[in-house]
Amino acid sequence: MNTSSQSTLSRRRFLSLVGGGAIVAAGSGIGLFAITRTPHAALAPWSQASSYDEPRRFALSHAILAPNPHNLQPWMVDLSEANTVTLLPDPTRRLPETDPYDRQLTIGLGCFLEQMTIAASARGYRVDTTLFPQGNNDSVLGALPVARCAFIPDNQTAVDPLFSQIPHRRSNKAPFDMERPVADATLATLNPTISGIRFDGSVDPTRVAMLRALIWDAWLVEYQTPAAMQESIELMRLGKAEINANPDGIDLGGMPLEALIAAGLVTREALATPGTQSYETGITMYQPMLAATPTFVWLTSPDNSRTAQIASGRAWLRLNLLTTAGGMALHPVSQCLQEYPEMAEHYQAAHQAMAQPGETIQMLGRLGYAAPAPQTPRWSLDDKITRT
Repeated sequence: MNTSSQSTLSRRRFLSLVGGGAIVAAGSGIGLFAITRTPHAALAPWSQASSYDEPRRFALSHAILAPNPHNLQPWMVDLSEANTVTLLPDPTRRLPETDPYDRQLTIGLGCFLEQMTIAASARGYRVDTTLFPQGNNDSVLGALPVARCAFIPDNQTAVDPLFSQIPHRRSNKAPFDMERPVADATLATLNPTISGIRFDGSVDPTRVAMLRALIWDAWLVEYQTPAAMQESIELMRLGKAEINANPDGIDLGGMPLEALIAAGLVTREALATPGTQSYETGITMYQPMLAATPTFVWLTSPDNSRTAQIASGRAWLRLNLLTTAGGMALHPVSQCLQEYPEMAEHYQAAHQAMAQPGETIQMLGRLGYAAPAPQTPRWSLDDKITRT
């Protein structure tokens, strides 16, 4: 599940590489411009998450904050049945070039289900979930329901201790502190213990170096494959106005990016065109970021079924909350797990390096310590409820 976003990388470095003089030339007006660039409307769901009294809406207001591929938020919910949430995939949110079988999308839906279940526990509800009540398709997820979730009041349901970490959870896309590796003993405490999912990781310098080379090579394949790159370009939201209008995808905002966008120095065309400063800057920014990885963690399943993908999403969500509770940073780097022809060599290498016979690696992540990452834009809960 690739949720990478340039906006959370070093804006100072981006400025130094792309048209810094244009910012200076903007004059004293830049100060007022800068302080008005936060897309408050797109970030409002984070502060609204606990403002609902009705148990389903309370749980769903937290679920919509779950991690998901490219921040596409590929979920819709039907609340027409009393005390029940029917989770539906949004077929318009697919990534056909890099996720042709909707594996990563399904993992994102698993993250949603787990975060909803955790939040429901805070209101004294257990959630009885039936997956794929109308069947499923292993080739393309389609529009059939992913889950029917019955909310049942239960005074024996304890509040999941990970609930308190939901507001603080992030996918941290920054260089990690290479002087502060994650201890072996700490790594052992991060097992999310979801049935059927195997958790593993490594702090071994030789193995970590090999995996760093693998994720960088795979990242370059995606970046240099025109159709895959264009898929990301089309999901970029350039500046505050676009982010507020479409609070999903890859948000490029804040200073100095806002000024570069306003000056016409950062455009979709430039970002997609090899040889331009914007395109080359992506490479010069991501290489040191991925290189600054002291630890890797991964999740595997015994097969690649839809139910295994949902379970993997549940496990990844819990892993992300566990790392948050421990003050650690986690960043999914799943390019080498993607199932399109140009990535086949790296997909095979990843499975040779990390999987046991017959397993599918569902998630791979960088783990370490870093400064806190900002919130990412979200559609409101109302936008995600179907109207019948």
